[in-house]
Amino acid sequence: MKSSRSEFLPIRGMHYHIRHWGDAKAPKLFMLHGWMDVSASFQFLVDALARDWHVIAPDWRGFGLSEYAASPYWFPDYLADLDALLQHYAPGQPVNLLGHSLGANVAGIYAGVRAERIKKLIMLEGFGMPATQADEAPARYARWLDEVQGNPHLRSYATLQQVAQRLQKNNPRLSDQRAEFLAQHWAAKNAAGTWDIQADPWHKLPNPNLYRVDEVMACWQAVRADVLWVEAKNSELLARMGSNCQARAEIERRVAYLRSAINVTQLMIENAGHMLQHDQPEIVAQAIDQFLD
Repeated sequence: MKSSRSEFLPIRGMHYHIRHWGDAKAPKLFMLHGWMDVSASFQFLVDALARDWHVIAPDWRGFGLSEYAASPYWFPDYLADLDALLQHYAPGQPVNLLGHSLGANVAGIYAGVRAERIKKLIMLEGFGMPATQADEAPARYARWLDEVQGNPHLRSYATLQQVAQRLQKNNPRLSDQRAEFLAQHWAAKNAAGTWDIQADPWHKLPNPNLYRVDEVMACWQAVRADVLWVEAKNSELLARMGSNCQARAEIERRVAYLRSAINVTQLMIENAGHMLQHDQPEIVAQAIDQFLD
């Protein structure tokens, strides 16, 4: 297992944790984790990379060892945090950027907004949220108003083994060894001796803003980097997009907006769910090495 090192940086008023793998002089590869996840989630993928990379992976605000806002979180802040992060580590340089899930959505939008900053873009399970309709807004705002008045919380676990079992419940393909490793980074022991998920409970609030897919596609259409688009054959999130046929049609419709990029390479990973970097890290790593070569 390749060793990582931690660094803490002030990013836009937040105390950010950044995880590094590899020689600082090696070519840089930035990795962005998904919702309710942490930077250590990329460990198995980094282990499988054949080429030497300086991998730089933040814990997003409110996750892992980064500072908690203890208040609602807003998607544009991830874009601004990424912008500041790249300015710190690669000022004025086009970079290789990889994102998974939420991280892929951030990366895809950012690559359109700051097209000149991205050399190559890798999107793992980054197809986004289901489209919304304007008439959903009243109920969404009402739900947010109800929940923002409360005190959100996440359940605790009696043992680290229970945390690992929770991870395996979410992903049955996860081996005992990998679940035990991830549990140590996904949770932390509290003063009472139980284990808390390292995520701000405020992330659980519904977003009052609807997902405007046309705006996202406008950003994707502005991407000018080569793109590696990677999906999991057994992704648990596909059902959110409708039936199998509906989901496939909608995903292909969205990928078409990236066709204005120099080149889009699509890859489907067999025997893998949404957390494909845990299920098939060797296959994903090989594709990344070839794409970035």
